[in-house]
Amino acid sequence: MKALITGGTRGIGLACCRLFVSSGFAVTATYSADEGSAAAAKRALPEVRFVRADVRDEDAMRALIADMGTLDVLVNNAGVDVWKQVQDTSREEYARVMDVNMGGTFLAVKHAASKLLASRGAIVNVSSVWGVTGGSCESVYSASKGAVIAFTKALARELAPAVRVNAVAPGAIDTVMNAGYSAEERREIESRIPLGRFGSPEEVAEAVLFLATHRYITGQVLGVDGGGV
Repeated sequence: MKALITGGTRGIGLACCRLFVSSGFAVTATYSADEGSAAAAKRALPEVRFVRADVRDEDAMRALIADMGTLDVLVNNAGVDVWKQVQDTSREEYARVMDVNMGGTFLAVKHAASKLLASRGAIVNVSSVWGVTGGSCESVYSASKGAVIAFTKALARELAPAVRVNAVAPGAIDTVMNAGYSAEERREIESRIPLGRFGSPEEVAEAVLFLATHRYITGQVLGVDGGGV
């Protein structure tokens, strides 16, 4: 069984790589530019093939997926954020977030679809709780993740019955993306979470693997958010 995980060198992506390898998958993972994180990931998981490929680069994604031969699971995890009020967000920041989060997901699916149809495989897209509820000062990020959810639901119908397509919607997770909160901000966020804490990347990875391997779930969005944020 082969899996492709985008944005696989840290956080949720790295946790997915580790769990999928331990579950018997041959894993290829992408990263865009952070050679430091890539070097650390390669040392930690020598079993994984880490490839530098920007998910926005169609030629790179086409070549990578073609080179893999067969493919059983695609995990679209690569993502970026912008934390600003909408009036302070530039056109360039908007374009980058949409192009990575939604555009990269589209390109990976576009070039992996024929292989996944042949293998009767699965796609798991990493969205966000903000793609469901919307997040203040993260309107562009929320829009991109909401688009991923709509894309997931449409693909589940379009690629059925051969390919199962689902998404996870993580809440507050201990990742680099969320590392900028002050201690006070973190306590305030945790006070709103019914389970009272941030989640771990490993807990999200468990949900991703569950959806990737379950044979009778498609078109669903699984919240991994401690009960809500």
